[in-house]
Amino acid sequence: MKIENYIQELLYRYDCVIVPEFGAFLTQRKSAQIHETTQAFYPPSKTIAFNRQLQQNDGLLANYIANAEKLSYTDALQRIKGFVIDLENTLTTDKKVVLDNIGGFLLTNETLEFEPSYHKNYLPEAFGLSSFTIEKEAIQEPLPQEEKTPKVVSLPQNNTSKAKTNIWKYAAVGVVAIGISGFLTANWYSQSIKNHNIAEQQKAEKLVEQKIQQATFVIDNPLPEITFTLKKPTGGYHIVAGAFRDEANALKKINQLKQKGYNAFKLGENKYGLHPVVYQSFNDRRSATNKLNQIKRSENPEAWLLIKQL
Repeated sequence: MKIENYIQELLYRYDCVIVPEFGAFLTQRKSAQIHETTQAFYPPSKTIAFNRQLQQNDGLLANYIANAEKLSYTDALQRIKGFVIDLENTLTTDKKVVLDNIGGFLLTNETLEFEPSYHKNYLPEAFGLSSFTIEKEAIQEPLPQEEKTPKVVSLPQNNTSKAKTNIWKYAAVGVVAIGISGFLTANWYSQSIKNHNIAEQQKAEKLVEQKIQQATFVIDNPLPEITFTLKKPTGGYHIVAGAFRDEANALKKINQLKQKGYNAFKLGENKYGLHPVVYQSFNDRRSATNKLNQIKRSENPEAWLLIKQL
């Protein structure tokens, strides 16, 4: 299976799919819309964007390919590397490349531009929905009809007709009485249900309080308090080692950097669901740039500088 097919499958599940050494495909939810002019309805969807700067391998694509094709993690990385080499070669020669149902790339003046594809909706909740045009049906007015003058017939009044009139009066009174009775009964039933729900809710709250009281205990011999002194990172210039989707991998990277003597720490989770790891922070840009160049030459060419006040 092509690598772009695996990328498509991951775009259904994740908001960020990184292709190592190439870039990341990012998705953002878009609400349903109705075009004011054409009255076309567009279901909710995910819009696709591309970020050339996110090239650090987070293991998501490689692990997915390894599980799907029963390969080792190293072999999966080699498959991705070959895929990226083909992309770069095609962009160099043809200046453009298209990934099915993902989008196309155009290389102009050493700048890589991305145009997303709109043929597939990667929002699982909108599966099966498609755009359509709302047609307004014309309201047909009824044809004019000839007016007919009703004929008035006078009937002789007698005692029998008066009796029937009285009977209908009593029947109307009876219907009104039945209606009032039904209304009162419905109100009583509704109030009874409401009272029952309130009583059951109070019982449930009481039961929860009892459970909490039973679970409360006191430790007779508590352990002595331990005070930790944490050094808060300072400075507005931070050298980033990489961003990891799995927080456990981020913590492992921090331990490795600390063993090398760096004052490493983890930034909070960003909007893409990644956990950036920082070598160390600096107060001035010159020192941060000098250290960044040293790290790029010696151990990590993909390290970069983040300017942000923590």
